[in-house]
Parts: sequence; C-alpha cells; structure tokens
Amino acid sequence: MDETYIKLGGEWRYLYRAVDKQGNIVDFLLTKRRKKGSAQKFLNKAIDNNGCPRLINIDKSGSNKTAIWAVNKRSCRKGKIKVRQVKYLNNIIEQDHRHIKKKTQWSLGFKEFESAQRTIAGMEIVHMIKKGQVANATSTCFKTFCSLAA
Repeated sequence: MDETYIKLGGEWRYLYRAVDKQGNIVDFLLTKRRKKGSAQKFLNKAIDNNGCPRLINIDKSGSNKTAIWAVNKRSCRKGKIKVRQVKYLNNIIEQDHRHIKKKTQWSLGFKEFESAQRTIAGMEIVHMIKKGQVANATSTCFKTFCSLAA
C-alpha cells in the first residue's frame, strides 16, 4: 500500500494504490488530501472489494499506519492486519507507480477532479488487462476493455 501524487488543476492530489506480492493491482483511489481519513477510506474500499489481508507493507507514512491501526481497532475479524513499515519492502508498488506517472507527465494535466478519476480508472484497467489480471479476458485487450467498460 502506498500513495503517489499527481498534478490536478495546478494542485497536488494523492493517488492511493495497493498491489499484492505478485504485483497485481488490488485497488486505487484518488483523493484531495493525504491524511488519515483518506488512507482509511482507501483501506476500507480495498478490504470491501478484495477481502482482508494478513500483512501490509508500507513506507514511513504515518497516515497509512494510523489508518491500518484504526481498521484493526474497529474490526472484529479473527486476525488483525500486521504492518511492516520498512522503506524498501514496498518496491513492487513504487515500480508500479511508474506507468501512471509516465502517462500523466506528458499530458497537459487534468482540470477537473472527476475527469481525473475516470481517466486514471481507465489507465488502471488497461494496466490490469496488460498484466493478465482479468480472468475472462477475450482474444484482444481492446475487446476486454470494451466488455469491462460496458
């Protein structure tokens, strides 16, 4: 689990992303702030969509650690989420940020938050298809993208 920043309408916005240990994209969320509430919202969304992880690697971000602590506190699951807060253990996701940064760097930038969310969601879906994460992938990436977008 990690966050990166993207220029949006002249201001920096934060893109929270999570990948599993194979490098497959788990979830993503674009937010206006980098605070505990944003990290907790992202973590709740990822858990609701993909289930509860046993272990999360994060960098030295205090907001991510606080969000995991809050989810563990309110949670009544059997096991709590363990946190490994070591800077170099999340290199998989740091490398995975490259494709988003590369695509948004050469554009003129996003003007509206909603259009940025939709565009980044499309980029993430295309990246998931290229990685082979989509189980019902048809013969081409284009057909798979069209079936997911419909």
